[in-house]
Amino acid sequence: MPPILQVHSLVKKYGDFTAVKGISFDIQQGEIFSLLGPNGAGKTTTISILSTLYDPTEGDATIAGHSIRKDPMAVRRVIGVVPQDLALYEDLTARENLEFWGRMYDLSGKSLANRIAEVLEQIGLTERAKDRVRTFSGGMKRRVNIGVGLLHKPQLLFMDEPTVGIDPQSRRAILDTVKELNRQGMTVLYTTHYMEEAAELSHRVGIIDHGEMIAIGTQKELTQQVGQTETLILHIGENDDPAALAQSLTGLEGVLQAQATDHEVSVITPEAEDVLAAVVGAANERGIKIRSIDIREPNLEAVFLHLTGRALRD
Repeated sequence: MPPILQVHSLVKKYGDFTAVKGISFDIQQGEIFSLLGPNGAGKTTTISILSTLYDPTEGDATIAGHSIRKDPMAVRRVIGVVPQDLALYEDLTARENLEFWGRMYDLSGKSLANRIAEVLEQIGLTERAKDRVRTFSGGMKRRVNIGVGLLHKPQLLFMDEPTVGIDPQSRRAILDTVKELNRQGMTVLYTTHYMEEAAELSHRVGIIDHGEMIAIGTQKELTQQVGQTETLILHIGENDDPAALAQSLTGLEGVLQAQATDHEVSVITPEAEDVLAAVVGAANERGIKIRSIDIREPNLEAVFLHLTGRALRD
């Protein structure tokens, strides 16, 4: 099956300033793909081009087979957009906001009423449907904003920094909503400057900075590209000798370093799963009891720093 989104050498210029510099990527059906980068990286501009709000200066993209240049109306029918800025009427209730925007999608009558009920359930606001949006928290408003983008059952949902400026509890609710939508089959293009969001949500991540796509891949692929490693943390019994275990693990194939601390041994390796059996076997041979094992993967923040020479949130 071809990708639902294919982006080809997309460029956007404003006079002498180039906001998007020839980026290319694709998204598979059923995938959460995150554009990860700092403010000003070109994420919102890219979303705006793909949702046909801006014309590209060069390049093209196809969404469900439709060109954003040649057939923008067909593109709009298959995408949903959750913008960074709230697109709601605060004096209307949650239900009334959904009714208004549903009519913009040419929905009406019983089909619209049924769809609003489904969306309210999806975003967890059924009990607050009759309350005016001005009484909602920032997180609840953002959930209504998500609901607007879902009304017409899009094939691809664009979400542009949907957790900016909200409290941790509301952020958690939105992340859980995104994962549940994806579990139900929704394909999502998600932009964020929060490394932990991209790490938690994404099947693949595109790292973007200064309008350029620097790297694309799963978190594991990205960290391997820049030579990052994984760490096994072995929690051993109080009466066992961590230094002896660390020494015995040094030199095992795939073990780059083994270091002992109080009741723990840290094993650095390119691929934790590949050495796990050998590490456990070495401990068993020496009669050392491993109480538990944690695997710590390198994070995307480190990858971004390595690739760009600056921290993600500079």
